[in-house]
Amino acid sequence: MAVGLTPPQELSAIAGIRIATASAGIYAQARPDVALIELGEKAACAVVFTRNAFAAAPVIVAREHLQRGPSRYLVINAGNANAGNGEAGIADARRVCAAVAEQGQCPGEAVLPFSTGVIGESLPVSRIEGVIPALYAGLQDDNWPALGRAIMTTDTVAKGASRRLKIDGVPVTVTGVAKGAGMIRPDMATMLAFIATDAAVDGELLDKILREAVAKSFNRICIDGDMSTNDACVLMATGEAPLPPIAQDSPARRSLQEAVDSVTMTLAQAIVRDGEGATKFITVSVEGGATREECLAVAYAVATSPLVKTAFYASDPNWGRILAAVGRAGLVDLDISGVSLYLGGVCIASGGGRDPSYTERAGREAMRRDEIPVRIVLGRGEAAETVWTSDLSHEYVRINAEYRS
Repeated sequence: MAVGLTPPQELSAIAGIRIATASAGIYAQARPDVALIELGEKAACAVVFTRNAFAAAPVIVAREHLQRGPSRYLVINAGNANAGNGEAGIADARRVCAAVAEQGQCPGEAVLPFSTGVIGESLPVSRIEGVIPALYAGLQDDNWPALGRAIMTTDTVAKGASRRLKIDGVPVTVTGVAKGAGMIRPDMATMLAFIATDAAVDGELLDKILREAVAKSFNRICIDGDMSTNDACVLMATGEAPLPPIAQDSPARRSLQEAVDSVTMTLAQAIVRDGEGATKFITVSVEGGATREECLAVAYAVATSPLVKTAFYASDPNWGRILAAVGRAGLVDLDISGVSLYLGGVCIASGGGRDPSYTERAGREAMRRDEIPVRIVLGRGEAAETVWTSDLSHEYVRINAEYRS
């Protein structure tokens, strides 16, 4: 049911990155559910993680390992989040890292673990250990599409993007994949995303590039308002392109930032388009705010409202629900006479009530579209922000009611 979304046609290999996938039998039906990413020895790695207090065991272990030295391998499993498992879950994550390290002949701290799936169930470590030799033997540089498929849970479409650019005449590539369709209102990234470039970037600058990209992409999407325990977004730079390291305040940094931004935006919007049960892709733009923070407060009040989202599903221009969401967003001294609300090019409300030009027919026509822009003008200042969301359908309820069955 993904809205205007198809699998990526081409994902470019990144020199210095090799990938393999395998089936460890985590799911009842056989499918690829474990992946291994190998980074070259020159590579740098930056990661942003969930801020959920019940962070999953792999998040805890990956944070620790990042502080202890360079990363050589990423091991990812789908179907089991290894979250809510206490010290046993942490031990399991470390055991998986140790198995990968033994195969790759590197320290255990050089392995970063990632998991996604059901919370509160023990990680089937033995099954994962059983496929690690095959993963290691199957590492290839052109396996990005397979990685995108292996990390899927309730996703219906694999998500990936590549961008090519030139820096000082030298070709540079950025490629990434992501998964996510539910439990989405990140406070750092998405459920899982893995992005790489062959440019040379030191760890400190790589972290800045990643955080800047995440702020305007993965941190601006919402499906159901829930933050995952396992969110992680990784940016890797292999340094294999024949270029000197990219400097902080250089044209090269700006060019690379634009390419990474483009990949993360594509992946983030793909997650919304593939939202569980989604039939509409909705852009909520808020402008005329006193601050960016209050624009975001209004945008998320609209994007997370079940009443608003079900109205979108029904193609019902019940504009009072949107107005009510704006009103409860917590803006101090909001003058409702200065607020205007648009669906596409249709002005629905202004001056504190229904716009004189508005007709129900025009509202219904705007709501019947698969992609709906919502524009809210606050009339309080110059700030603006945008959030992307989906509708809320019967199918979303079914998927999540039956998630473990």
